[in-house]
Amino acid sequence: MPFGETPFTSTILPIGVPRLAAHPNVVMAVLAGRDGPITVEHAGGSVTGDVLLVRPGIVHSVWLGRGADVVYLNGLTFPFEAPLAVALKGIFEQLARRSIGGDSCATEELRERLAFATDPLPAKVAEIVRAMQADPMRRVSQDELVRCLDMERTRALRCFKAATGLTFRRFKLWSALQHAALRMAERELVRTAAMDAGFADTAHLSRVFSSMFGLSPSVAIAGLDEGERE
Repeated sequence: MPFGETPFTSTILPIGVPRLAAHPNVVMAVLAGRDGPITVEHAGGSVTGDVLLVRPGIVHSVWLGRGADVVYLNGLTFPFEAPLAVALKGIFEQLARRSIGGDSCATEELRERLAFATDPLPAKVAEIVRAMQADPMRRVSQDELVRCLDMERTRALRCFKAATGLTFRRFKLWSALQHAALRMAERELVRTAAMDAGFADTAHLSRVFSSMFGLSPSVAIAGLDEGERE
């Protein structure tokens, strides 16, 4: 896929708390500390750096000092052999910080430079990905996936997972969670964010949010408020 044409979102979220409890990243993530190094820990091991690229699927906790910002890079395969995380330096660190600052061109270049371990995304899968991310309330179905890929159901689901790194159901849930998290970062009420993203209720969103981000929605919002006061 040509540079700058990825169908995947690269969600940027602020984290205003000093620590994230144990959780697995659903997708690859870049964390940048706001006032110095941050540390990612797993099973007695740790990686410390000013900007860290964290492998998805590994249950880990994070020490953030006075907070951090994170960019979730959907659709990319972790390109290094490190079992937990790597500290980004040089151009990678520069691009990550520019991306966090809202530079979309830097985000696309960062994705491009980290994509050397990721296979190109089939065009029909990209079409489904765009639809799922554009409107979580729409609830793209397996039947739509089957029709779009023109495959038998089991084969279509396997194709989607091989191309995106996530099962069809997991990708839908992750897309909805990102949508809700962004709404909350914009100070939308948790119950409204839950409804906007297609969650059954506030409790459902809170359970998923806590398991995937390592903190509850209420703690996340309180951390943002504290950061603004400081």
